Amino acid sequence: MAKIALFGANGTIGSRVLREALDRGHQVTAVVRDPKKLTETHENLTVVTGDVLDPASVEAVAAGQDVVVSAVGGGDGPGHVATIEPAAKSLVAGVRALGEQAPRLITVGGAGSLRTPDGKQVWDAEGLPEFLLQIMHAHGDALDYYRTVTDVRWTNLSPAGLIEPGERTGTYRTALDDLVVDGNGKSRISAEDYAVALVDEIEEANHIGERFTVGD
Repeated sequence: MAKIALFGANGTIGSRVLREALDRGHQVTAVVRDPKKLTETHENLTVVTGDVLDPASVEAVAAGQDVVVSAVGGGDGPGHVATIEPAAKSLVAGVRALGEQAPRLITVGGAGSLRTPDGKQVWDAEGLPEFLLQIMHAHGDALDYYRTVTDVRWTNLSPAGLIEPGERTGTYRTALDDLVVDGNGKSRISAEDYAVALVDEIEEANHIGERFTVGD
């Protein structure tokens, strides 16, 4: 079983990654700013205070772990701009500082940079509100940064076009840079099945040094 440090354990995606990992018997250290806000309890769960934007904090919680997972968001558009790419750089710096003992790094990405069936990218669609474009491009900038990193074993997992709480089916389809769509051209995944895919990646390590995406 893996030792996992999880940033963003309170969020929609992070909370489901936390539950999925614990249900599979992994040991999870939830890294949060305010431990009082995390209500989950489990014999394999440790809760610590940390800051994803502080490389020294990342290094401290990453030491001795097998995997560092970041499911942090930024709330609104400007919040994502201020958080996602800076967090990527902080996570890499903190993990990198551990040298040969560095754990893997898996981060929650965005769908905006994925290719659509017409050959464009999701963020090229007409009529997208500015706040959503800011969120998409914040994740795109972070991915661009990860792709420059060769000395940390990173993975970036993009969701489908629509991700929301739903049913855990345990099944999903994957692609690398192409949006996963169904027969009607829709792209969706439940947050629960996204968490299944992420924990599968923890266990199987199929996408080191690359981005991949999931859909139902």
